[in-house]
Amino acid sequence: MKIIITLSLIISNLLAAQVKVPDDYKKIPNILDTTEYLYPFVIPNKEYAYWRVLTNDPDPDKAVIYESQAPLFMTINEPVPERGFFQKCIGNNCFSYILACKKERPVYFSDEQQLRDFIGTVDNLPEAILLAKTYGYSIDTQNRFTGSYKIEDHSISLYALQSKGCPVTKESFLIKIDRKTGKLEAKSNGVYSKSEDCTTL
Repeated sequence: MKIIITLSLIISNLLAAQVKVPDDYKKIPNILDTTEYLYPFVIPNKEYAYWRVLTNDPDPDKAVIYESQAPLFMTINEPVPERGFFQKCIGNNCFSYILACKKERPVYFSDEQQLRDFIGTVDNLPEAILLAKTYGYSIDTQNRFTGSYKIEDHSISLYALQSKGCPVTKESFLIKIDRKTGKLEAKSNGVYSKSEDCTTL
């Protein structure tokens, strides 16, 4: 076991030495590596009177992750969809979805593509991170090669990661997102961590 951990550390250090993050990339703030903290920065593609992000938790008070500013007279009581985005498990509190109100009618956004459509134009860094997450990428602010960004007029670039399989491998990627279309391009920087532990990502 010690040999595996040592090898993992060596691989991680080798990758850190190989991946040169340009100086014009800034560190992603630590708070943005938590998905729930990204939603308040979302500027929807279309105008909605009200929208909220929920989980499929059976307790309505615990289900709400984020609510936009809602008119006092407005309440939406709709059934939970059968599936959503960022599926973590089977059962309660396992996925998220968006319920919005447009022209006094409820609209669901309940998969990764629909979340991308809801975001539309990529206005800021949190939206870029959220969009990357819909393609299976995440960030780790502990490393520059998994937690750096650059914002330009037409694109936002991120150094992010992907975790896969068992044994768990972590791979660094350079992602470029077109701000207008949301189109994502990714280039691998290589695997930097491998673990025999199948329970930890």
